[in-house]
Amino acid sequence: MKRLGGFTVTRVVLALFFLFAAVLPLLGMFANLASPDARAVFGTEQFTAACLNSIGVALTSTVISLTLALVMAWVLCRTNIRGKGVVAVVMTLPMLIPSLAHGMGLVFLLGSNGILTNLFGLNFSLYGFWGIVLGSVLYSFPSAFLLVHDVLKYEDASAYEAADILGIPKLNQFFRITLPYLRKPLISAVFATFTLVVTDYGVPLIVGGKTLTLPVLMYQEVVGLLNFDTGVAIGFVLLIPAVIAFLVDVLNADRGKLTFVSRSFDLAKSKLRDAVGYVVSAVVSVAILLPLGSFAIVSFVRKYPIDLTFTLNNIGRSLNLNVGEYWLNSIAIAFAVAAIGTVLAYFAGYITARVKGRFAKALHLVCITTLAIPGIVLGLSYVLFFKGSVIYGTFAILILVNLVHFFASPYLMAYNSLGKVNENLEAVGSTLGVGRVSILRDVLVPQTADTIIEMFAYFFVNCMVTISAIAFLATTLDMPLALLITDLDAQRLTECAAFVSLVILITNIALKLVVVGVKKFVRYKLEYGARKRPA
Repeated sequence: MKRLGGFTVTRVVLALFFLFAAVLPLLGMFANLASPDARAVFGTEQFTAACLNSIGVALTSTVISLTLALVMAWVLCRTNIRGKGVVAVVMTLPMLIPSLAHGMGLVFLLGSNGILTNLFGLNFSLYGFWGIVLGSVLYSFPSAFLLVHDVLKYEDASAYEAADILGIPKLNQFFRITLPYLRKPLISAVFATFTLVVTDYGVPLIVGGKTLTLPVLMYQEVVGLLNFDTGVAIGFVLLIPAVIAFLVDVLNADRGKLTFVSRSFDLAKSKLRDAVGYVVSAVVSVAILLPLGSFAIVSFVRKYPIDLTFTLNNIGRSLNLNVGEYWLNSIAIAFAVAAIGTVLAYFAGYITARVKGRFAKALHLVCITTLAIPGIVLGLSYVLFFKGSVIYGTFAILILVNLVHFFASPYLMAYNSLGKVNENLEAVGSTLGVGRVSILRDVLVPQTADTIIEMFAYFFVNCMVTISAIAFLATTLDMPLALLITDLDAQRLTECAAFVSLVILITNIALKLVVVGVKKFVRYKLEYGARKRPA
């Protein structure tokens, strides 16, 4: 191995991190598949029914989420509606609360005693297949929307101008130009959405009723009955769609490379088109905001749904139930994961993007492979691998599992950002006697400051809302706030559960606002420093 001073230590640290935090736990878990009890699970009627339910829910939710994502991306990129920035923010708000909260929000609105159910006299049951689909769409839509919107907004208008000159109808333009352009992100969005839904247990746990899905079955077997062999078998099955999604995404990457925009869209005036845009934006925004708003309503009523009198007593009740302590647990875990994860992911991105060699290629593969590990599977592997160790039952194991669970996306942010900087920078620096550390500190970090801040925010927000990776590992002493939702709901403390969801949402919104402020401050400091630097 070619030595690069301090970067050799970084390589060793990253290698050991992935070995003990990802590879060995998964290998240890799947070694249990040899157990007769684990193999026996595959032949049970309950397992078969859960498989079919999971596939049905995931397919239906994926189709709906992708359709809505395409429509909303078109509205924001191809119409002249006002307030596009606000609408785009609203589309991503569901990412700031746990999936459990999405299920609860639907119960508050459309349950047997829901606000909308009573207001409009609705007569249908939320619980079951379609309830899970509704909650899963709310949960998965933001990710699908971001994948499609972030590509569509950079599309080149030249092809459309040529099509207009040739007299090609708009519908044909969509099928012959837009869809081929979106092929790669759509494939990624399909598999990402399907995997997100099929591995989630939060929504079906709340609104599933008698419709059992694989993640819920796994949760019940491991947490309720301590049947770890059954959990291993189900975890293996849940890993399959995630691995397929990962392989398809990797194999499809080279064919989906996008070009830079040479000509932006000059949208003509169209009252009908913009009216449709306003209506669609309003409908989708209301559908997103209503479940979130229900938390604010239920959090401040005496007894939902019997007595809707406004009160602040639920805040005191929640604090007496140690909500404040659990919130501090979440903040501590999220901050630790964000700080450590940002440093590790950034250095990993630096090595793979700026340092060539076999190790860099292997490290890149390992980093992106963590995308294929569902949180609930990773959590179970940690139970089996670390049980009895010094970190089991402590904050350390919760920090470690979240680091691995959310590592891939921030790593790719760093990898893509660092890869855009002139690749000859280090070679020129070496000629001038400037080391890699100096170039990293004085050039690369300032140029990628926005990316570093976004990496930190990604780790923090996801740690605040995650339930799958930590469900099997948290104890009453280190439990994060998101896991308290199910406990409070089971104790019929509905108002307190709603307040917890609201606290998580407000915390993440506050973090996002802080990130915006920090970005502006960093940009100002960099611009101010550039102006003071002598020419």
